[in-house]
Amino acid sequence: MAKIKPFICVRPAKEYAAKVAALPYDVYNRAEAKEVVKENPQSFLAIDRAETQFSDDVDTYDPRVYEKAASMLQEWIHRGVFIRDEKKAYYLYELTMDGRTQTGIVACASIDDYAENVIKKHENTRADKEQDRINHVDTCSAQTGPIFLAYRANEVLSEIVKQTKEGSALYDFVSEDGIRHRVFEIADEEQVELIEQTFSSIQEIYIADGHHRAASAVKVGFKRRAEHPEHDGTEEFNYFLSVLFPDEELMIMDYNRVVKDLNGLTAEAFLEKMKELFDVLPLSQGGIGEKGLTEDMVRPSKKGEFSLFLEGQWYRCSVRKEDLSEDPVDGLDVSLLQNILLDPVLGIKDPKTDKRIDFVGGIRGLKELEKRAKTDCKAAFAMYPTSIQELFAVADAGRLMPPKSTWFEPKLRSGLFIHEI
Repeated sequence: MAKIKPFICVRPAKEYAAKVAALPYDVYNRAEAKEVVKENPQSFLAIDRAETQFSDDVDTYDPRVYEKAASMLQEWIHRGVFIRDEKKAYYLYELTMDGRTQTGIVACASIDDYAENVIKKHENTRADKEQDRINHVDTCSAQTGPIFLAYRANEVLSEIVKQTKEGSALYDFVSEDGIRHRVFEIADEEQVELIEQTFSSIQEIYIADGHHRAASAVKVGFKRRAEHPEHDGTEEFNYFLSVLFPDEELMIMDYNRVVKDLNGLTAEAFLEKMKELFDVLPLSQGGIGEKGLTEDMVRPSKKGEFSLFLEGQWYRCSVRKEDLSEDPVDGLDVSLLQNILLDPVLGIKDPKTDKRIDFVGGIRGLKELEKRAKTDCKAAFAMYPTSIQELFAVADAGRLMPPKSTWFEPKLRSGLFIHEI
């Protein structure tokens, strides 16, 4: 049973929402974050990445950085950039990208559900990345970046979402990347109770994106419990900020691979090896845009297919039937490529640590793969996307996905919802 609670939200005043809303803190390096904040000082990235307020000789993880984030958050609340709602509520967060809409319920999830695997994971986390957000959440005494959760679609919740979206939105704006964002409040007591009851009957919730943020928020929660032995489980630090989406509305994009070298093989020898391992079909000579070749012609069309760009030529490659697997992890397309080719032929044993492989999110497009293969890499692999059902199957089995298996779009914005703990 999932404990999904309403909360008192700190959120931007309507006139500030579009400026405040920021992409997640971890999509930028320090220089990029500084540039974003320079161009838009009202971006929540200024608080999420408060090192942007210091000269470069101040370490990103200096305690002063987190103290600055906390003071800026309180200052923005004091100035009226943020408002604090008066009663506990749920919210809807609708994102529309390229004509496709997904709507999540903004709420707080239980740290106990996380610890007891009611909220299921599919990725490992790194202690150093966790510590940064632990410091941020603990010092600010607030969770500022929501965790992207998924659940199997539910008729009751779908009807509440539909009815709520017939009303007026708190926010409705289009961000610079062309994504439309709409936010609605659900404060009616009967609906709030119905949402809470409905989630309590759902057995599994899944982390789609934000494993490090979730782990950090949970660890701060348990730290606060240790500091407050009189706690009774109702305190806000027992819950973490989340947006929960039904599986049927989610899209996972391809997460592609590029390799720096061919492990001593010539392109010709590598291609021959490919033909031994896969069914390989050459596509039109040249890259996308040449001789009528389009992205749709190159993009893999089904599970068990990937496309190879080598020496200016695209190839469609299919995994042979005898190499397919029913195992939830070994059967993933990224695992098949790793286990059949990258490890035994190219010697890439651990894609998480090997510097000879890099990863390119599907949002960058296939032309980016061509560019990489013509500059700093030798070959590129366009993957068929992992499905949300495959993600659920891996998590249900208590297993972990290989690194860089899923790329979710659109990205949830930070700063639109803040949960004080």
